[in-house]
Amino acid sequence: MQQAPPGRDGYPTGAEWACPWAPSFTGVSGGGATTAASGPPRVQQLRTGAPPSGQQRPGDCTMELEAVLKERGATAGDPARVLGAWVKRGWPTPGTETELGTGAGPETTMSRTRELSSKGNELEYEALPDGSTVTTHMLAGAVAGIMEHCLMYPVDCVKTRMQSLQPDPAARYRNVMDALFKIIRTEGFWRPMRGLNVTATGAGPAHALYFACYEKLKKTLSDVIRPGGNSHIANGAAGCVATLLHDAAMNPAEVIKQRMQMYNSPYRKVTDCMRAVWRNEGAGAFYRSYTTQLTMNIPFQAIHFMTYEFLQEHLNPHRQYNPSSHMVSGACAGAVAAAATTPLDVCKTLLNTQESLALNSPNIGGHITGMANAFRTVYQVGGITAYFRGVQARIIYQMPSTAIAWSVYEFFKYFITKRQEERRAGH
Repeated sequence: MQQAPPGRDGYPTGAEWACPWAPSFTGVSGGGATTAASGPPRVQQLRTGAPPSGQQRPGDCTMELEAVLKERGATAGDPARVLGAWVKRGWPTPGTETELGTGAGPETTMSRTRELSSKGNELEYEALPDGSTVTTHMLAGAVAGIMEHCLMYPVDCVKTRMQSLQPDPAARYRNVMDALFKIIRTEGFWRPMRGLNVTATGAGPAHALYFACYEKLKKTLSDVIRPGGNSHIANGAAGCVATLLHDAAMNPAEVIKQRMQMYNSPYRKVTDCMRAVWRNEGAGAFYRSYTTQLTMNIPFQAIHFMTYEFLQEHLNPHRQYNPSSHMVSGACAGAVAAAATTPLDVCKTLLNTQESLALNSPNIGGHITGMANAFRTVYQVGGITAYFRGVQARIIYQMPSTAIAWSVYEFFKYFITKRQEERRAGH
């Protein structure tokens, strides 16, 4: 085994030994640069510059070093984790060694190591969801849905009232804040929160199904449309299909919630409303607006996801974990989708509430059923402008709502997945 002339410590400085692994580390160990002197003897010899003893076969060094680096790289952001992936992909080419700076001093080498560690941290968040389970998606989605609806429920109450086609004179409002103050002053502090319990009950399973279905279909469709990459078409299509499950679980809760939100609602309890609707209108009343809900939510979700992904490409091109980016993209996407689908939301509200004053208008009688009937009724009662009733309240509701949903979902997905990986690493 031939060695270079000894350095200050009596060991080679940057020269290659005959050991099969030596060329791979010339860029890192050149000039006497070292890393932490710990690990198995063979790795210590490499890090300190001591010549290895004995004869090794060409594959032994690579296999042992890869195993050591994997074991020591359990924590996120550890340089060993980055180097472990480097070893797995194969040893560097001479061009890579030149890039790392063969013969560079300790400062240059440590700077490069920190850069690799930083890149490992940047990729860490995006790598975790690949191992997320369906249970993780469902738990994170349920928490996100409940928080979204609970935090924004007072604004949702105002939105429902402002979409009324023939509002009572005491229930006419200039804007969202005027509506909130007037409702609290005339009907009590807790009035805007009536019906919150049924909404939270429905939002949990609805969003659990929604996000689990979305994540599964997004990955499956992306692999087909654009293998190894991200496809906007796949994201939009996955969101549209997931809406079928979400609305199936959420529609009955929406019917009860909106009837309790209306001005002078005769219902004080969720159970009273459920019994009255079942007795007077039958079980079909809980899904009377289902087709309209789907007709509204499918384009809503398509616009929502396409806008969100478009903004993410500009605000967060590397797709790192960036809460502010998720919030801004989600808020803007929600606002655009909400404004575009307001006419459908007005029709859905009419189908859900069966507003009595609108039903008593001329040429309108009985229950309103179906999207086409709802569209005709809205036009007969209020003309073109009626299709955009409550658009301000809807945008104000959807902007923070989608921002909260994305932020909470991404955080809990990351948190739950990381805990699961830590438990597996502990065992």
